[in-house]
Amino acid sequence: MPQLVTSLDMIRRLVSFDTTSRNSNLELIEFVRGYLGELGIECRLVFDEGGGKANLYATLGPTDRPGIALSGHTDVVPVDGQEWHTDPWQVAEKDGRLYGRGTSDMKSFLAVALAMAPDFLKRDLKTPLHLVMSYDEEVGCVGIRRLLEVLRDMPIRPAACIVGEPTDMKVIVAHKGKKSVRCRVRGFECHSSLAPRGVNAVEFAAEVIAYLRRMGHRIATEGARDKEFDIPHTTVHTGLVHGGTALNIVPKDCSFDFEFRYLPGDDPEAMLAEVQRFAEQELLPAMHAVAVDTGFSWEEISAFPGLDTPEEAEVVALAKALSGGNDVGKVAFGTEGGLFQNIGIPTIICGPGSIDQAHKPDEFVSLEQIALCERFMHRLMDRVCEPAA
Repeated sequence: MPQLVTSLDMIRRLVSFDTTSRNSNLELIEFVRGYLGELGIECRLVFDEGGGKANLYATLGPTDRPGIALSGHTDVVPVDGQEWHTDPWQVAEKDGRLYGRGTSDMKSFLAVALAMAPDFLKRDLKTPLHLVMSYDEEVGCVGIRRLLEVLRDMPIRPAACIVGEPTDMKVIVAHKGKKSVRCRVRGFECHSSLAPRGVNAVEFAAEVIAYLRRMGHRIATEGARDKEFDIPHTTVHTGLVHGGTALNIVPKDCSFDFEFRYLPGDDPEAMLAEVQRFAEQELLPAMHAVAVDTGFSWEEISAFPGLDTPEEAEVVALAKALSGGNDVGKVAFGTEGGLFQNIGIPTIICGPGSIDQAHKPDEFVSLEQIALCERFMHRLMDRVCEPAA
């Protein structure tokens, strides 16, 4: 058996691994595999294509029946350019808070689950717990897809999933989906004094961006609404634009990135198709009238589905009992939860910390939130384990 550690000890350990998405997470994964291995728990690793990152799947308790998955991502966002007052890779405790990258999003949830694993095992689990740790969530829920491909075909898989993203330990049953796209516009360059003889890629990109803005306004005023979300409608947003080489050259190339953050039930493919129809029916003829090799190309950058778990689902009732609250909520930020739901695993979101602290300098989680998470786990222990002697 490994030396018993507290939740705070485990948070410090996990935060110390720089698992920014551009880096490997294998050092953290191997640490967790070693820790669980000393508890007699076998871990299954599912690697990325290059072998530099891995998901981890481990079962505590019986392996011949479905159980409850506790899931979280190991990667964190960069600290580049942020003004931190502490070392982001070393937890600093001050005024009832733990500061460090990943303390809120979302290593604390994983740390509490790992620290309490010996207690679950001592109590003799009758319902298994499945620990799920993924990579590259922050860049589009990339890693978990490989693990879910394996999980989908397993004879026994989780009956329910709790994703421990920061929700202030409130039970979240729904979140928006996201589809982000890069549009490349190819124009025809010439001297700016002869501008009508060229095809200005920047200007035609601007036409599409303006259409996206109008679309977003139309959806906000006429589209589906769900007042339980803080932003109660699907949103359309353009965030990056690159184009042109010099003011006196009609630009040949321009690209821009945009996204749909959509309510469960809205169709991002239909929204994208609408934008493409506008570009190709309204703009492309004028471009081709000048140069036939001009046009638009479209590339998906990332996408993940929304989550929409019925409030009457068993996993919701369980989560309410574990959290000690009767209310549920919906959030605009995305998680891996919709991907679990898509393979038939009912899922809710509940974890320590606030999304308001995520991705910021001086990210923190309060000790109060850690205590609430531990209480949540103790109640879960009473549900899945034999009664204490």
